[in-house]
Amino acid sequence: MKHKFVLAGLALAVATGGPAGSALAGGSDIVGGVIGGIIGGAIVNEANRQPRTVTKRTYYKKPTMSSAQREANREVQVSLNHFGWNVGTPDGVLGRNSRAGISQYQAFMDFPITGKLTDLERTILTTSYQKASLGGAAVTQTISTHPQGMRGLLLQTREQMLGTGKSTYAGNSIGGLPPQISEAVFEIARSSNVEPQQLMARSGFVQLADLNNDGRTDYLLDTSVLGPGFWCNDKSCAVRVFASTPSGFSRNDFQAYNATPAMFTCQAGTCQKTGASAQSNAPVTAAAPAPAPAPAAPSFATQMASQPAPAMPSFVAPAPVTEPVPVSLASFCAKTSLVTSSNGGFATEASLTDPGQALGEQFCLARGYALDEGAELEANIGGFTPEQIAAQCRDFGALLSEQVAAVGTTPREATLAKVKSFIDGSGMSPAQLSGTAKVCLSVGYRTDDMDVALGSALVLGGLGEGAYDELVGHHLMQGIGTAERADLAMGWYENALSAQPVFAPAQPERSGLIRKAALMMNGRADAATAPKPAMALPSFAAKAAELVETAAPQ
Repeated sequence: MKHKFVLAGLALAVATGGPAGSALAGGSDIVGGVIGGIIGGAIVNEANRQPRTVTKRTYYKKPTMSSAQREANREVQVSLNHFGWNVGTPDGVLGRNSRAGISQYQAFMDFPITGKLTDLERTILTTSYQKASLGGAAVTQTISTHPQGMRGLLLQTREQMLGTGKSTYAGNSIGGLPPQISEAVFEIARSSNVEPQQLMARSGFVQLADLNNDGRTDYLLDTSVLGPGFWCNDKSCAVRVFASTPSGFSRNDFQAYNATPAMFTCQAGTCQKTGASAQSNAPVTAAAPAPAPAPAAPSFATQMASQPAPAMPSFVAPAPVTEPVPVSLASFCAKTSLVTSSNGGFATEASLTDPGQALGEQFCLARGYALDEGAELEANIGGFTPEQIAAQCRDFGALLSEQVAAVGTTPREATLAKVKSFIDGSGMSPAQLSGTAKVCLSVGYRTDDMDVALGSALVLGGLGEGAYDELVGHHLMQGIGTAERADLAMGWYENALSAQPVFAPAQPERSGLIRKAALMMNGRADAATAPKPAMALPSFAAKAAELVETAAPQ
């Protein structure tokens, strides 16, 4: 069993005080050991030093605001912290510290200092944070070259959203998109006889990228996701690529199906499809090339030698071979956030009309919690850079490729049987493996590596931490990192909703929303009357006993 040797390799080095650094320098042959021994061991040691935990989740007040508003506030607090205006732990309540941070942000951005965000100010702040989370060469270049460093992203985003100057903003934007891109959305909506919000809610309709490497966001609008009832006619779907220029955006039209940014390259404002000679679908008139000189007639022997061998006739066209295009979860969450902003906040069980968007919002919310949880654990691991830990997690994900491949084809129970076989053969304690998986879950989402993220979530579910099954359900529902299987997602959702909550534990109403939206996605007529989980009486005695046991000297 290869993974048993790999994962156990460096656990011995950590236990005996061996040279962890030299083991890492030796390459990836024992990278699983680095993960199991160093990451897992550091987390277990940290947990032993800090036995506090559980009671905070046991005692909480009933929220006085909606879950959507609380999460929107939390996103603001996370964004402010990221750009250096420290407002404390993001709790979704915009108190004195948060208002002070907002005022400092407004002063920096030359907005009116009120301590309260307008929709535009909020969109610029959170969009800039999303860009920072996505990373990439353009973001790195902006941060490294802009006089304001990381905060340069804020100024850049403001310029993009307001055009060349503040006075050009006419308030005709949808979802925080620049006016020119928004107008294209409105035009497509009018021609398609649908609402603009319906277009924005379609996964893949709006995609963000830096296609010309100028440090600005470019936009791709793909009508192939709308279906034949709109503009798309199968393989002749209209795609608009808006490439940034110093004066705004340059529009490029193409015909493509299931378009992705990887299909296009841009130089300044001019784009072309990868491997295609035409830059757009607009008719191009060009001078006819001069005729080439006629070649000399080949000899009879040469003609005979060049004739292909006779073959049986075949009148059946070969089926086209298409490779699935990986979907970026970071891009998906950025677009989901735009739609959420356009809709005025998160969907609730009472307001639910678009189950796909609602589940997308909850997916990205859970992703945010997983990112934060893993980052806190990673901070306790000494002696390794984030890049080194990320390299180890990539190999951890590779060891779980068989289990990840099973997610999109087999029910939950069959998939977990494979996962538990991996766990049994890993040679690691449950605590080590749990800590490893939580760190790598965060790394997978941070680096947009779905094999690492999904594999880590599976390990946590296999260890009995059922709340993480929610992530597997989301991956299946959205078709990110695995096949799109709404039917298989239900088993993962149901188990997660009956487990102790990990993501947004102070928002118990999430369970009803996720269950109802998942049923709607599966065409269940009983979605509106889905039973709510029974409320259990709290057991303080059990928690007290747990705290006493944890606090006892080892």
